[in-house]
Amino acid sequence: MSKNTKVPSTRELMAQLAKESEGLSITDRRDFLRKGILAAGGVAGTVFASKAAASSNLPPMEPTWGKMLGHGVVEYPYGQPSKYESHVVRRTVPWLTAESISSISMSPLHDLKGIITPNGLVFERYHAGVPQIDPEEHRLMIHGLVERPIIFTMEDLMRFPSVSEIKFIECPANGGMEWKGAQMEALQFTHGMLSCCEWTGVPLRVLLDEVGIKPEGKWILAEGADGAHMSRSIPLEKALDDTLVVYAQNGEMLRPEQGYPLRLLNPGWEGNTSIKWLRRLEVGDKPWYHREETSKYTDLMPDGRARKFSFVQETNSVITNPCPENPIKNSGLIEIEGLAWSGRGRIKQVDISFDGGVSWVPANLKGLVLSKSLTRFSLVTKWNGQPWLLQSRAIDETGYVQPTLKQLREARGGNSIYHKNSIHTWKVANNGEVTNVQIS
Repeated sequence: MSKNTKVPSTRELMAQLAKESEGLSITDRRDFLRKGILAAGGVAGTVFASKAAASSNLPPMEPTWGKMLGHGVVEYPYGQPSKYESHVVRRTVPWLTAESISSISMSPLHDLKGIITPNGLVFERYHAGVPQIDPEEHRLMIHGLVERPIIFTMEDLMRFPSVSEIKFIECPANGGMEWKGAQMEALQFTHGMLSCCEWTGVPLRVLLDEVGIKPEGKWILAEGADGAHMSRSIPLEKALDDTLVVYAQNGEMLRPEQGYPLRLLNPGWEGNTSIKWLRRLEVGDKPWYHREETSKYTDLMPDGRARKFSFVQETNSVITNPCPENPIKNSGLIEIEGLAWSGRGRIKQVDISFDGGVSWVPANLKGLVLSKSLTRFSLVTKWNGQPWLLQSRAIDETGYVQPTLKQLREARGGNSIYHKNSIHTWKVANNGEVTNVQIS
């Protein structure tokens, strides 16, 4: 890739030819433009002419699709992305897990706009594959230390007043492959276990009020209907605060891989606590210490002890443009863009560094800034081939500042897999290529 190219851009060539054709009739002008493009001298002319010759769809020609009728309504009853966007898909790391039924895929953050993740691109995490559940036969049982144990049908649940809230969901292992060193050469693999949706359902506190919690009830066990019976213990305080029992996502019913027909959502907490295919909530007086909260989803500290019930997803951010999948292609204006999020509340500020954290520049927060949601940030600047060590640093409304990698390792050691929320570094080379590096 070259920098500061002297080749005129397509727009510049077209502007020049258009100016020279002023005063000609429509027919003469079209002929002039066609000949002008093909006759354009030098490298620029050759490049442009070859592109024009390669496709008759480029101006000033009438494109093919403008000469025929398109397909009619309901040709695709549910709709689908353009075939030209077929590269925008979830991806997985083949060597990460032995079986796809207990694996994870990542969202293509580098190709997304705004803060909402389309349903077909929300990252997946299963422990025993995706069950195909008939909603007519699905039930949610609430029992244990309650006054009135209840079994709800889906119809029962959907009769309660619903809420719709935009929240992010993140696997605590997001970025976990980077704890010991930079090894993933793609944003999709360093940060893609992260998505953000509008979730619709019933606040769990409404259902708990329906069954009546006994005074000794302090914890809730949430269990899924999948083959793994995935389960997590959740403090009653969270359940009464903002936990949702969800049946819809971004305006449609949940998709099977996201928990159809019913899931839990614990905003801002480890994604694994948002139990999918939710079938049972048991109220107890203490946590259950199941597998996913003992041997898994705990953090081994330098002194040998393990952090447990580390629910909150700490403040984090990452630059999505440029990134390894989105290198800088031309000198001049560039919008540095990225995403920030916090399980503690709203993002208050994001700073950007071009020199590996030596100095910082405030970025703008774009669009909606919601609690426990993704927040998009932006900074418009110019790039003229200079190398950058590009970083973002987020601060949330509680004052929590995203740590450096050195600070995180000093506090938590290097044995953990989970909760790696340190400042991330992209190295921008003078040819515009972007690579994943770490600054200690």
